[in-house]
Amino acid sequence: MPNLAFPDLPLDALLRRAAVRDPDGIAVRTADTDIGFGELDALTDRVAAWLRRENGNRRGVRTGVANVLDPVFAATYYGTIRSGATAVLVNPLVGEEGLRHVLATAGVEVVFVPAATAELLTKLRGALPRLRTIVVTDAPDGVTPGDAVPLHPALETAPDTPGGGPSDPASIACVQFTTGTTGRPKGVLLTHRNLVANAKQTALAHRLDCASVALNHLPLYHVMHLNSAVYAGACQVLCRDPDPFASLAAAAAAGATHYYGLPARLHRLAADERLAAARPAPAGSRLTAVLSGGSGLRPGAARTLRDRLGVPVIQGYGMAELSPLTHCQRPDRYRPGEVGEPVPGTECRLVDVDSRTPVEIWSTGEVQVRGPQLMAGYLDDSHPSRIDEDGWFSTGDVGYLDEDGSLRLVDRLSDIFKHDNEIVSPSRVEQVIGEDPRVADCIVADWPDDVHGGLVWAGVVLRDAPEPGPDGEHPATPAGILDAITARANERLADFERIRLAEVLEAVPRTPTGKPERRALRQQLKNRAAARTTAPAARTTAPAARTTAPAARTTAPAARLVRAGPRAASTSRTRRPRRASSWAAVSPTGPAPATSTSGRSVLMRPP
Repeated sequence: MPNLAFPDLPLDALLRRAAVRDPDGIAVRTADTDIGFGELDALTDRVAAWLRRENGNRRGVRTGVANVLDPVFAATYYGTIRSGATAVLVNPLVGEEGLRHVLATAGVEVVFVPAATAELLTKLRGALPRLRTIVVTDAPDGVTPGDAVPLHPALETAPDTPGGGPSDPASIACVQFTTGTTGRPKGVLLTHRNLVANAKQTALAHRLDCASVALNHLPLYHVMHLNSAVYAGACQVLCRDPDPFASLAAAAAAGATHYYGLPARLHRLAADERLAAARPAPAGSRLTAVLSGGSGLRPGAARTLRDRLGVPVIQGYGMAELSPLTHCQRPDRYRPGEVGEPVPGTECRLVDVDSRTPVEIWSTGEVQVRGPQLMAGYLDDSHPSRIDEDGWFSTGDVGYLDEDGSLRLVDRLSDIFKHDNEIVSPSRVEQVIGEDPRVADCIVADWPDDVHGGLVWAGVVLRDAPEPGPDGEHPATPAGILDAITARANERLADFERIRLAEVLEAVPRTPTGKPERRALRQQLKNRAAARTTAPAARTTAPAARTTAPAARTTAPAARLVRAGPRAASTSRTRRPRRASSWAAVSPTGPAPATSTSGRSVLMRPP
């Protein structure tokens, strides 16, 4: 294993070191607040002292911390860990059920949350018997819901010192839940060593140092960004304005050297007309890189941003089980479509998905990783750790390595499917669809089929809402535009990848962190396919069959199901399914496909 020397310290000691090294240096900046390393460290001491008393000097007490994009998160996160408690990260954007799952599963006793989240938790107290204290972090006037405690008055009563001594670096510092894209979110156990190692790995990979200024244009405060910046002594600027173009002005004003953004926001920025008309270097002359993670960034968007901003747009890769970063592109060797080489101290290999034996470069397999950032395990022992006896962690992602050791991801192992025994990657199809200038966003999944295994279904968000044409099928209508988009994409796709079903969506369903909500979508498509199979087929001779039945209610965005059309038939040369009945129109007596707001639905036929 590649050697990586990193401090064998508790995680909160990184902040203490930064405070000693540069007490007046700005640690976190917002539009109206600057907080230095020394001040942040002192506030962390106050939180730790209050919490240690609140927990009766017990260690390991599970304490929830909402990762709001605010300096208070840094203080409550490090304060919880310094007190000897275990920090449980709480996403304040999830609803009641998500909060209940995280707090109940982790057995949280105390929680630091904003007022809006505290309101929800007061309603859930009966379902959370271990929750003793709710601390509201944004109640300057002291007004809180129910019996919740306002943070700042509470800290005024804290003892002068935290007491208790430092934590063992091998002990659990944090529980971070997975996003739940493949099932219910799982609690990941991360040690102090995991997080300290990854703080250094990230700082090295992102080239952070004490002169760096990192702008976070994110909905949440990610611990990877917090820990790596504190390790490096870098300044973090928190931009709460959701407008991606406005964030560029914030970056320029702050003298940002690094810009962190989510793909969903970066896609919007790349398509923003204001960016095309902006002066050179709209994010400032000090910017060295735009960094993206969490889900895939479309290569076309990355190229547009690189050209407009004049800096590399690079991607990383990781997951909660890996603290989280394992791979990152190098700014001086950027290649579209990659997630880069392993970060220092990390090994990566790919194994055959069936035989589990390592594969050669350029061969597709499941990604396995090992390194000092690998988790201690899951909170619930019923979840298999996916770590083999040699320390390799199976990520569940499929990809391949090039001759330089750079990783390219194909898809999630749970997302790929087979059409006529050929593997289809939804991400690959999404990439092709997304390069059409008429597409604002898209998502691809499999529509179950008894003959072929899975048919490629695509949900497409159109960039502009067209006016209906007089004949109802004019290319200016959503159906006509979607017909043209699918035909264009099918020209570039292999036979087994070609789109057989497509719908116009109002929005792509996504998780709070911006990842496509593919699991719920696949179940929805499975239910619709099953309903269509059992419904009596309606006879039709029209190119696109319509149903007059009321649309079935669905939790999916409003959609329009359309045919491939004659253009697709002439260019794609796809094979006609052997069982035509699966393409029959839905009977008015059976469940109707989801419709647009006009109530009109059109069935897509194969060419």
